Amino acid sequence: MLDIDEAIRLTRTGDLWLFRGRTVTDRAIRTLTNAPVNHVGMAVVLDDLPPLMWHAELGKTLMDQWTGDHHRGVQLHDLAESLTRWRDVYGQASWMRQLIPEAGKPEEDAAMRTIARLDGVSFPGTMKLAGRWLRGRDAYVPRRKRGRRVRPEAAFCAEVTAETLMEMGILEDDRKAQWYDPGTFWSGAYLPLTGPWAYGGEVQVGEEPTGRAPSSRTRWRA
Repeated sequence: MLDIDEAIRLTRTGDLWLFRGRTVTDRAIRTLTNAPVNHVGMAVVLDDLPPLMWHAELGKTLMDQWTGDHHRGVQLHDLAESLTRWRDVYGQASWMRQLIPEAGKPEEDAAMRTIARLDGVSFPGTMKLAGRWLRGRDAYVPRRKRGRRVRPEAAFCAEVTAETLMEMGILEDDRKAQWYDPGTFWSGAYLPLTGPWAYGGEVQVGEEPTGRAPSSRTRWRA
């Protein structure tokens, strides 16, 4: 287990941040997707900026570091502020998974292109989120359509993470981004990474607010 300050110091661009809460909505997301976690984000760590969290959420309390304003949906937050809010206000346990090897400038540039394209996209309501994810079960993307990147009307957290990793060349682009749910990014699930990329196991960050951590040995998707 790492404390929050140490985890922030160690995190790098492309690292995954996973969260598990106990609200009705959190449980509904995990039940719908058969996943151990209900939220996922990705670290963005650039030389001249504090570590950032790239994700999508309904709240608008924190300032978006890309636009300099407050809005709902897809956002780029100060990582320390985001972790504090998700743990202390939302009551979420958190874990980090580190990308191996470390992302380089081409991957960072690709991440920034995705941020420019997706920042501010709306977060879907609960019913639309479910419908969007279920439609994503038709996962295959024909080869002629791969690599095409458009700005969607709405996007949920796992979709944003998947889109960004595809743009970075870390995740295969043969599936729709809507196919992914937060649990896909937990170890034991099928995550179609390209070579030579891999993710380390989950490292718990800070004391878990309540309950027990899900087992990393469990397969949450065939």
